[in-house]
Amino acid sequence: MKSSTPHTGIRILLAALAALALTACETTGSGPAAEAAKPAEPPMTHARAATQCWMSTEKGSSGKDIDKRADVVTKCIDDKMKAAKTAPAT
Repeated sequence: MKSSTPHTGIRILLAALAALALTACETTGSGPAAEAAKPAEPPMTHARAATQCWMSTEKGSSGKDIDKRADVVTKCIDDKMKAAKTAPAT
């Protein structure tokens, strides 16, 4: 029978340490690399603002009169477009 050499034990220890080091790596998608990988949000357009505003009024006040909701949506669109103009370009 062949006996194991001291080098075999060292190799097993190194392999175990390497496996342990790899399991400690975070792969949840956070950190600077993940931030850079996120797609940029499209620019705010009137149509996009209108869609977002109508959806928000449908969720929040679907029982209100359509004319009142239209007024809320118009104000919302104006606010979003104003904010888009003053927001810094990224």
